[in-house]
Amino acid sequence: MKKVLRLDEVLKEKHIQQKDLAEWLGVSKVSVSYWCNNQTNPSIDTLLNIAKVLEVKVSELINE
Repeated sequence: MKKVLRLDEVLKEKHIQQKDLAEWLGVSKVSVSYWCNNQTNPSIDTLLNIAKVLEVKVSELINE
């Protein structure tokens, strides 16, 4: 089964806006929007940074 990023759910759970995550990661709001809507996936390095910034495990960001 295809892995799907559940970033949008995690952001909502933590009451964090996409624009804030984008700022913290140094990426565009559009990139975060694409990740949240599963239009594109972040690189592995970016995924690790997302997990670190949000203080979650990478596995919590991915549905299998």
